[in-house]
Amino acid sequence: MEGGYLTAEKPSYRRTLVIQVALCLALYAAFHIGTPQPSPASSPGGARLGGKPADLYFMSVRGGVRTPREQSQLLEQMEKVAKTYGANFVVNIAELGERDPLLQNATSHFPREIPWYTTAASGGQMMGSFLKRIRLPYEQTLDIIGTGSLQDLSYEEQLNKNGSNNLHWMRRMLATSNSTWLIVVGFDPMTICDEKEATGTIKFNKPLHNVFLEFGVDAYLSKQGCAGYFYHDEGIAYMGNPGPADKLNRALSINVNPDVLSELHNGFLLHRVSPLEMESYFIDSSGRIALKTMIRHRGRGAI
Repeated sequence: MEGGYLTAEKPSYRRTLVIQVALCLALYAAFHIGTPQPSPASSPGGARLGGKPADLYFMSVRGGVRTPREQSQLLEQMEKVAKTYGANFVVNIAELGERDPLLQNATSHFPREIPWYTTAASGGQMMGSFLKRIRLPYEQTLDIIGTGSLQDLSYEEQLNKNGSNNLHWMRRMLATSNSTWLIVVGFDPMTICDEKEATGTIKFNKPLHNVFLEFGVDAYLSKQGCAGYFYHDEGIAYMGNPGPADKLNRALSINVNPDVLSELHNGFLLHRVSPLEMESYFIDSSGRIALKTMIRHRGRGAI
């Protein structure tokens, strides 16, 4: 009976198909059991946090004197992140400039294709220390301008002096820049804390802030200031890199939890720049993301 024969074969075919699928799933599971999966807390950037292959990555770090163990640990973490995310370069925020110990030891940990740029030595006669232009997707560019010491630019009357070479150099560089993104890097923070007052009053360098507003600066990177890791004012992001001395400086904990601050002194910032936004991830000494911030591009043409 042909009809009965066909009816009897259909359940057998289905059972065979189900068994084959089950075997495939079992083999797949067997091969993947025990395979380590990246933790969201330990892997900054990438598609998990919205990154795209065309995004630009660079790092900024606070220089200074560290113990050999701390320095080695920091450079090893930076090397891992640089290789993982294809960081283009490193910005070293250091008071000693080219003589900074972290900068001098970085050459033994970093590939030569990842250059380091450093701020000028504090108190030196050197003007802006570097100007780097990077091409971004969609015909956009990023300019990073390094400054000398800004300690002599804290008051309005000093900004008008002809001898403020650092200021004139920076204004000239800002005026000639036509890049989409514009970032200024300096050692001195934009905020000063009055430690004599019990309230911990924060004084902001308004004159220099107005210069940044005039030329459409998107962000200013410096050492950690008393206003905390991240300060935002009128569309400009001020980011501070904690350093070795900050773990003992309670004045810096006005806007930062002291317990968190103690884990950040040996970390660094990973920056991701896209056409529309810049995200910054603070990687602590254990290699985990401790803090994250994001700024959107303001559009210099509207300023």
